[in-house]
Amino acid sequence: MHNTDFIQTTHAGSLPRSAELLAANAAMAENPEDPAAFEELLAQSVKDVVTRQREAGITLPNDGEYGHTMSNSVDYGAWWNYSFSRLGGLTQGGVDRWQSTEKVRSEPGRIRLTSMRDRRDRERFDEAYNDPNSFILTGRKAVPQPTVTGPITYVGQEAIQRDVAHLKEALAANGFETGFLPALSPGSASRIANEYYTSDEELVYACADAMREEYKAIVEAGLTVQIDDPSIAENWDMINPEPTVEDYLAFTQLRVEALNYAIRDLPQEQIRFHLCWGSWHGPHTTDLPFADLAQTMLSINAGSYSFEAANVRHEHEWKVWRDLALPEEKTVVPGVVSHATNVVEHPELVADRIERFAQILGRERVIASTDCGLGGRVHPQIAWAKLEALSEGARLASQRLWG
Repeated sequence: MHNTDFIQTTHAGSLPRSAELLAANAAMAENPEDPAAFEELLAQSVKDVVTRQREAGITLPNDGEYGHTMSNSVDYGAWWNYSFSRLGGLTQGGVDRWQSTEKVRSEPGRIRLTSMRDRRDRERFDEAYNDPNSFILTGRKAVPQPTVTGPITYVGQEAIQRDVAHLKEALAANGFETGFLPALSPGSASRIANEYYTSDEELVYACADAMREEYKAIVEAGLTVQIDDPSIAENWDMINPEPTVEDYLAFTQLRVEALNYAIRDLPQEQIRFHLCWGSWHGPHTTDLPFADLAQTMLSINAGSYSFEAANVRHEHEWKVWRDLALPEEKTVVPGVVSHATNVVEHPELVADRIERFAQILGRERVIASTDCGLGGRVHPQIAWAKLEALSEGARLASQRLWG
């Protein structure tokens, strides 16, 4: 994962789906009677999106998360929702998590997650969140969240092998040696209604045992697994009232330990951890500062760490790395273009962002990326323009850093 003579480029996972693939996703959800035709379309779509990544200058590509069904052209949750069909022990249906009005209150030493509508950022900007012209949640389709009603197991073996096969075929067709596939973390997988397990610990570790099967399948195929885990940072805003940082980190430690348990014995160089503060286009004034999370993130046994660094709420936090000790064998994958704005970053700005990290950590250990997935968050034309700007910025930074 280390650079040799140029800055490598990647992204955080989700890329825009074509209208044809979105229509096929909807058709399969309603009437899955022609799986062969769908598989043929999916395989070709993955090949096409890997080709487009190569043409855009991405050197560490993935399948665009095309194996994770997107409900609509605007979809902030496909990275999570895909797990609902890959985990046994769930009863489907229920309430769309963005519409739940449940109010759960935490106490010192007893943290519990509240509903999405009861988040502190949403409370503070209630008028904006409920205005369809604010563009915060505009255009998303309601997706009901299941309930845990039995032992959680992994039932996605066929699906993950399909994802692996499609990506490897596409990588070979485009001359790539390897790529990555995102997979949900135990901490994020466990953020659903629970009527079976008697404690948070039981639920989180059950998710860890189940999701480990997906991680192993990806790694054993020679690919990198990206662990998607916004829960590490985003949970902070789902606790009402605001807890102390100490209480929150203690609450988060269980999620970290469960993830380390799930990736035990897997090669760190094939594990990338992704941290973000959530993909919706809201104010994010209640985000926990990165300085409070950095050491917790580094305690996760991954070979590289992906995080938001272009988001205007967090860009200034690159300075935190001046005081962090990153092991020599590890790399960082900072976002240098954002999923949260339609403005396409100038390549010179992208280069500046890359160079900040390179000057602190060394040019060999910085891989240029996006803050979060672009698919379902910005228009496809804008998403690809952002990836081109990312690659051009990495080219400029490489010239300056290597001469």
